[in-house]
Amino acid sequence: MDALFNKLRSVLYWISVASMTVMLGLIFMQVVNRYIFGTTFEWTEELARFLFVWVVFLGSALIMGESGHLAVQLLPSKLEGTAAGLALEVFVNLCSYAFTLLLLVQGAKMTSVMTFQTAPGLGISMSIVYSIIPISAFLMLLYLFKDTVKIIKKIREHRA
Repeated sequence: MDALFNKLRSVLYWISVASMTVMLGLIFMQVVNRYIFGTTFEWTEELARFLFVWVVFLGSALIMGESGHLAVQLLPSKLEGTAAGLALEVFVNLCSYAFTLLLLVQGAKMTSVMTFQTAPGLGISMSIVYSIIPISAFLMLLYLFKDTVKIIKKIREHRA
């Protein structure tokens, strides 16, 4: 299972790096065109914005896989190794499931609702842009499942 998650992490990482590189290239091209040639392409700013949205959501899933989200660790560090600490981990894990499932369901609804609207510069359906919300939520659920397995192992070890 770890090999699968390592591969997923690698894929997410390189997609994020490639998207950031393209985004920075587009912005640089837009600045050069504006200040040197006095013209811009209409689609560059829009594509850079859409890539930024995708990078943020893919990065959120990537960081969740590394347990890197911002968190207050005062209470968990004080309770580490105790039954109360395990209960807190279970509670945080369940809250994460609730948020991620909400993101998945509402993101899927938003994606389906936005099928009628097209981006003015690129002419693509806005549902393509919004589809990253349920995609990233699904990836987050995979990582949550991995965390849940770790918590179950800790609970079994604590009982033994």
